[in-house]
Amino acid sequence: MAETPAASGRTPDSTRRSERSRRAIFDAALALVGEVGFARTTVEGIAARAGVGKQTIYRWWPSKAAVLFDAYLDLADRAAGDGEAALPDTGDLAADLRTVLRATVDELNDPRHEAPTRALTAECVMDPVLGGRFVERLLEPQLELYARRLRAARDAGDVRPDVDPRVALELFVGPLTHRWLLRTKPLTHAYADELVDHALRGIAARP
Repeated sequence: MAETPAASGRTPDSTRRSERSRRAIFDAALALVGEVGFARTTVEGIAARAGVGKQTIYRWWPSKAAVLFDAYLDLADRAAGDGEAALPDTGDLAADLRTVLRATVDELNDPRHEAPTRALTAECVMDPVLGGRFVERLLEPQLELYARRLRAARDAGDVRPDVDPRVALELFVGPLTHRWLLRTKPLTHAYADELVDHALRGIAARP
C-alpha cells in the first residue's frame, strides 16, 4: 500500500499544489478560448476543465479576463524561454528584422496564440484598466526590444541620426498587426519581408 503523506510524517506541499492548479487553470483558459471563443468561455467552464472549484479561481482572479491575461503572460514567458530577451544583432539590420517579423507571423498564425491574442486584444479595447496592464506588462517590453535594436543601428550609422526609434518601430509592427487584426489579407513571410524593405528605405542612412 502506498504510504500517505500523513503516515510518513510529511505534510502536503501547498505551494506545489497551488502551482499545479494554476497551471491547469491557465491551460484550461487558453484551450477554451481557442475552442469556443472568449464570449462563451466562463469561469465555471475554466474551473471544470481545470478540475478545480470556481472559488479557487475567484480567490486568485476577479474575472475570466484577468485569468486569460495571466495565462497569456505565462504563455509568452514560456515561449521566450529563460534567455534574456533581445532582437538579433548580426550587424545586418534588414536580416535581423526579417527574422523577427517572420517569427511574429508564425506566432500570430499559430492557433495556440491566435485565439487568446485576439480575445485579449478585444477585451483590452473595452476595459482600459486591463488594456493598461497589457501595454505595461507585455506590449511595452516587446516594443522596447525593437527600439533598442534600432538605436544600435542608428549608433552604427545604418539608420539616420534624426530617426526616432519609437516612431520607426511602428513602421514594422503597425502594418503587421493591422493586417492580422482585420484579416485584410493573408499574413505571410513574404509580407513581413516587404514591410522591412519598404520601411528601411525610409529610415536608412543616406549615402
